[in-house]
Amino acid sequence: MKKTSNEYELEFWPKKIIGIDEAGRGPIAGPLVVCGVVLPVGYENDEIYDSKSISEKQRIKLFELIKDIALDYKIKIVSIEEIDSLNIYQATKKAMYEIASELDGEIVLTDAMPLNVNNKKVLSVIKGDTKSINIAAASILAKVTRDKIMCEYDSKYPEYGFKKNKGYPTKAHLEALDKYGVLDIHRKSYGPVLKKQQLTLDI
Repeated sequence: MKKTSNEYELEFWPKKIIGIDEAGRGPIAGPLVVCGVVLPVGYENDEIYDSKSISEKQRIKLFELIKDIALDYKIKIVSIEEIDSLNIYQATKKAMYEIASELDGEIVLTDAMPLNVNNKKVLSVIKGDTKSINIAAASILAKVTRDKIMCEYDSKYPEYGFKKNKGYPTKAHLEALDKYGVLDIHRKSYGPVLKKQQLTLDI
């Protein structure tokens, strides 16, 4: 079983660490979810790892555990409108900055997002959800939250298959986009959606 190396925790404990990650930068539909988690100093759990590398059943179990044991956590849901207005990078950065500012911690570890936060040391960690238990915990909260939202959309728009594709531009999703058109939950600034809208206007 893979486990986080926790090299950053081992370096900075006993200072409180805020781990921040997101789910949903790549999809063409649905919101972005950004989370921050502050785990107790010294806490280790080999099961907490990159959310994409563990099963859905395991993620759901860990989702409840993390919320129970965390000193604090925040979950921000970034709307489609904000994503289209700011662009996905800036929308992600803004949400991460807000979480880093709001949570109580001296060290901020982000999954590959540089930030400047007053009175806090910030490290942008490449593949952070495999190297930091705090970032990995945030990735699990973010993915479980977003997957639940997309499953709710699947009930509302079953022809798009959101339960399976979670809004990513899979072949089946793109075919549904062509056949049924653009929904209000599609990101209008993203290429496939933008192209579909332009084709519709040209007809």
